[in-house]
Amino acid sequence: MYRHHRAAALTATVLAGALFAAGCSSSSGGKKSEEGSDTAAAGKANTPRMTVAMITHAAPGDTFWDLIRKGATAAAAKDNVKLVYSSDPNAGNQANLVQNAIDQKVDGIALTAAKPGAMKAVVAKAKAAGIPVVGFNSGLDDWKKLGMLEYFGQDENIAGRAFGERLNQEGAKHALCVVQEQGQVALEARCAGLEQGFKGKTDNVYVNGTDMPSVKARITAKLQQDSSIDRVVTLGAPFAMTATQSVSDASSKAKVATFDLNKELVGAIKDGKVEFAVDQQPYLQGYLAVDALWLYKTNGNFSGGGTAPVLTGPAFVTKDNVDAISKFAAKGTR
Repeated sequence: MYRHHRAAALTATVLAGALFAAGCSSSSGGKKSEEGSDTAAAGKANTPRMTVAMITHAAPGDTFWDLIRKGATAAAAKDNVKLVYSSDPNAGNQANLVQNAIDQKVDGIALTAAKPGAMKAVVAKAKAAGIPVVGFNSGLDDWKKLGMLEYFGQDENIAGRAFGERLNQEGAKHALCVVQEQGQVALEARCAGLEQGFKGKTDNVYVNGTDMPSVKARITAKLQQDSSIDRVVTLGAPFAMTATQSVSDASSKAKVATFDLNKELVGAIKDGKVEFAVDQQPYLQGYLAVDALWLYKTNGNFSGGGTAPVLTGPAFVTKDNVDAISKFAAKGTR
């Protein structure tokens, strides 16, 4: 599903045979930058050591970002890169983390633009300082306007439409789209795409994604209030697992389907607790973001002249193909 031939070459060493089995903190400074296992002790590439800062909007405890980080770490080990990872779900704090990276004179920055407006000024500062910036995971519609070199991720609106069309095939009539962070562009695009592709009724419900008990209570209440809801659509694997509990608590007949994947979710698809998942391959996003900065620093290469994103999804994971995915999920690469 890539738009560029180079993406296939980059991924060959990462997930050979695993691509697209058919069918996304603290106070003002944000989470402390971490190196540890993310720092390659002895890189394989015969190139000068460089430092890359990866800064995301990850919320504490969201396992999706573990896969992003694991992919980034793998690329750093291959490329002789010192990887410094930090995160904060608050957009202003995330921008501060980017500024910290600029002040530390890193060689490259990879960031997520869940709230693009908050990233505009600081990305401009990075460019002025001669630091290349790539985007991944969030900000598909804004990465070029922000002045980033490349973007790696999923077109969330397309993914949402595909999700809706899948629900049509499954005979669904009324979907509840659970949004764990209001105003986060990627999440909003998923629900908007779902409504476009789905022929039935779509309702959105906003929850506090950092408070899982309240997420469970909110979904349960919605299911109890409206028995016509036959699909609960979540936008992350941990929320899907919580939604299955809500369905049980509400004595609802609704089925759960989700965006994104993790090891537990793979098991839930196998067991029939979750109908299907749309995988955007976070491991691959993290890997490509770091590898792209290494390629740019090493020889000036970047994908497609920076004119189009490199798409890493969507791919449907269902009961029919989950066995092929499970071995990679066990390794932490899907």
